[in-house]
Formats: sequence, C-alpha cells, structure tokens
Amino acid sequence: QLSCLLKMVTLHGIPEDLDSYPKDLLLFLSPSDYATTGSCSQFFINVGKANVDVLPREAPRRQQLLLEALACLKIPGTQINEENAEILGRLLCDLGGEYIRSSGGSLLKELSLCGSFLPDQEEAIRDVLSSGNTTFGPPAVWSAFTLSELSGLIPVLDHSILQQIPK
Repeated sequence: QLSCLLKMVTLHGIPEDLDSYPKDLLLFLSPSDYATTGSCSQFFINVGKANVDVLPREAPRRQQLLLEALACLKIPGTQINEENAEILGRLLCDLGGEYIRSSGGSLLKELSLCGSFLPDQEEAIRDVLSSGNTTFGPPAVWSAFTLSELSGLIPVLDHSILQQIPK
C-alpha cells in the first residue's frame, strides 16, 4: 500500500512538501529522488524515524537503505558516533555486531528502540554493556533509572549481567 501511495504522490515528480508525508513512505524512495527537496542526510533523518519493520529484515530494500545511509553520512569503518546514530535511527536495528562493538555505548539509546535482535547483535550489546565503558557504567552501579533507560535492551541481558545489578 505504501509503495502504491508513493507512486501516486510522485506521479508528477517529487512534491516539495514531501517531509510532511508519513515517514514510512520514504522507505520506498531513494535518496537521489529526494535530492531535489533536501540533502541525503535530511532524507535519512526522516527515514530513521520511519517504521523500518514495514519492510522485512531480510528485504533487499531495507539493506540497501542502510548501505546508502552509511555512504551518505560518510561512515568509513564500523564506528558510529552518537550524532550519526541519531540520524540513522531505526536503521541501526540492522547493523551487525561489529558496528555495535566498535561504537561502544553510542548506539545503545537508539538500539533500545529496536523490536528484536539477531544473536550476533545480542552478543555485541551484552559485550558493550558488560564492559562498563558506557555512560551507564558497569552493571554493578546500575539503578532503577538505568534500567528504565535501557528498557528496550533488558531482554538481551543474560544471567552474568543480571546478577551484577544491585537489588
């Protein structure tokens, strides 16, 4: 339905007020199509707010969006800073474990919004949280506030992390 709606909206070219349309529509548009109304980073700021789960995790379109976003933001390796993490938004949910480990705690806030994780991602999140090298510190100093901040990541925590958290 979204793909069909996008065809109707763009029938006579890309509308200048495209930003006012539902963000999910942008999942079916390429950054080059959007270039007439804004920059590629603005495009991915909007895409990052979209519900990427509209596309299945394995969908080539979803994987292509992530690759285009990394290229647009000129992210050379696997390390992503907090500013770029915020831009990527829900697209971060598809990053491999190597990105999560390299980026340390800078991805945790955005990753907590993801609905589910692959085993590789879960392991990387546990490694980052266990290291204590995040703004949250080691699990031994976490509070109820910390757990509320990490709420989306709690299902990923294993016994070795949970037993360190103070009662």
